[in-house]
Amino acid sequence: MIDSWRSLLDELARWADAGHTADFWWRDDDATAPTAPVLRLLALSNATRVPLALAVIPHDAQAGLLGANDAWVTLLQHGVAHRNLAQPGDKKTEFPAVEPTSEALGRLAHGRARLAVLFGHRALPVLVPPWNRISAPGLLRDLPAAGYRGLSRFGPRKASGGRAGLVQVNTHVDVIDWNGTRGFVGVDAALAQAVAHLQARRLGQVDRQEATGWLTHHAVHDAATWGFLEQLFERTADARLAVWRSAGELFVAP
Repeated sequence: MIDSWRSLLDELARWADAGHTADFWWRDDDATAPTAPVLRLLALSNATRVPLALAVIPHDAQAGLLGANDAWVTLLQHGVAHRNLAQPGDKKTEFPAVEPTSEALGRLAHGRARLAVLFGHRALPVLVPPWNRISAPGLLRDLPAAGYRGLSRFGPRKASGGRAGLVQVNTHVDVIDWNGTRGFVGVDAALAQAVAHLQARRLGQVDRQEATGWLTHHAVHDAATWGFLEQLFERTADARLAVWRSAGELFVAP
């Protein structure tokens, strides 16, 4: 475990030796209401001053989700209702290939409008599709015309950073073991994901300009997950080694 933290710090030092500072960002999915895990999440963000991009499900969102003091938090649109509309046998998606693009855009517009009413300018026009997946063939193409400026999924983006008018900034480290315990993936596994993406960026194997994204799901965090996040933010607090960036900074057209 100690060696895993050393591997991360060594990689950050390699960035510094090359005259660069590695950057991270933090996205948490599936928020709707001020539940105990959400409140703990917001408190952690405020205490550590690490910006949090909270992906909120519009259909179930509650006005009391954010407090006036949650200054380090911005909201992204997490689909519409987070319901699986895929055909039998297909991978889960809220935006299936069989749905006309106009209908998908209509649903999205309704969800986006609801977030605007509830949260105003704190809700960015950035789409986080449930299960990180969009199967509708024309939807990505039409998102900018529908008023979206950003998209966030999982895995390294293409070097272009997104389609015309649409900035894509993904996450790359998932701290939950979805295919196993559905709890914390473990310190070694989480840090290995981070180091792999940082190294690939440094070597030019993926887009160097895409901040390394950490993905969390507050509703399923166990004690080990919370403990890991606290350590992560503490060990990366030195801005000379790494900078935590906000969604407001990242989702700006170049």
